[in-house]
Amino acid sequence: MACILPFRALRYNPARVSVSDVMTQPYDKITPEMQDRYYAASPHNLVRIILGKREPGDNDQKNVYTRAADCFRQWRSEEVLVQDPQPAIYTYAQNFSIPAELGKSYERRGFIALGKLEPYENGVVFRHERTLSGPKTDRLNLLRATRAHFGQIFMLYTDPAGEIDEALAKIVRYAPDVEVDDEYDVRHRLWVTPGLGELIASKMADKKLIIADGHHRYETALNYQAERRQQAGNGVDGTPYDYVMMAFINLYSEGVVILPTHRVLSGLTGFDFGKLRQEAADYFHVEDAPADLDGREALELLRSEGEKGSALLAVGKQGSAILRVKPEAAENLLTDLSPRQRELDVVVLHKIVLELLLNISEEAVREQKNIAYIRSAQEAIDRVHAGANVAFLMNPVRPAQVRDIAFAGDVLPQKSTDFYPKLLSGLTMYALE
Repeated sequence: MACILPFRALRYNPARVSVSDVMTQPYDKITPEMQDRYYAASPHNLVRIILGKREPGDNDQKNVYTRAADCFRQWRSEEVLVQDPQPAIYTYAQNFSIPAELGKSYERRGFIALGKLEPYENGVVFRHERTLSGPKTDRLNLLRATRAHFGQIFMLYTDPAGEIDEALAKIVRYAPDVEVDDEYDVRHRLWVTPGLGELIASKMADKKLIIADGHHRYETALNYQAERRQQAGNGVDGTPYDYVMMAFINLYSEGVVILPTHRVLSGLTGFDFGKLRQEAADYFHVEDAPADLDGREALELLRSEGEKGSALLAVGKQGSAILRVKPEAAENLLTDLSPRQRELDVVVLHKIVLELLLNISEEAVREQKNIAYIRSAQEAIDRVHAGANVAFLMNPVRPAQVRDIAFAGDVLPQKSTDFYPKLLSGLTMYALE
């Protein structure tokens, strides 16, 4: 099953940089505004490697990837990045709160180590979403240029007894080796713990892994492994490119939080909320909801309705409505999906509301035509007030549902899970050479 190894991480040298100025969110969560802010924060900010700015005159010999490789080489030679002297497991804790839950705080504990790359068909690593070719091409070009991994693949493992969590809890009582707060007020702490290697490896030996975040980077690492093996003319395990840097979190931890990603539709020709409500009644039990709900009230209503089963909250200019899918509609219209998939609010929304009622195709959804994905319920509602056609608010997918879907070999629709908070990039790095 899962093969876990300690490694000698490259880490930022606190004698050369302020760690708070050089860490970033994962590359795919960095907006242009964030990119500018990271660039301004430090000449050694990791964004210059993982998401560099394009420049006029870029070509095959000079581009974002070659500049990333140049930065990486220079920072290593200048000891901005230094390699730990011995292999270690790295204990990682994140302390955070959720804006929608006033006064409640969480601690998510895990560990960073190398995990052996396994094709999905081996039944060791499982995905829960499909990937796109564009991001994988981009990440492969970066990996070829730098021959290093700069962010961890977010992996879930199942440990109901919490044996590993118990060992990690003892470590996080002590002062960390690295401590930094990010722009979302999440506190990230890292401990170098070489003594954990044997315990972790033994406890993880029988585990299956689920990719929470990092599907594109994981598949990119598999593609790079195949490329390097072809160049070497062999398929022998044990080389650096047979492993990738991962952060491992127990799925049963309270700190595993998935936020809902709401959908806001705009620019729909001839859209009428009353007509949608009327047509939805063929497939849903439709109930009026208060028209003046704010984001917090909307989430409370959804949480209550969700205890009864699948529930969507449609918010339009002319009113709001709770949509509860009729069992016979789900069974008849979602025949090509597994029973587990049919139970998901996000599947019901995409297949019945978006595709059937609103004639928005899967391709249009992938290309984000007329659709925006919004984390904040209040922002989704505000967009409707500002002119969007309709917002569909949902409860989040539960971790157990992700587990069951992944282990069954199924996948979720695009933007179904938003694991929060994200792992900070730059805490540890894995150089293949």
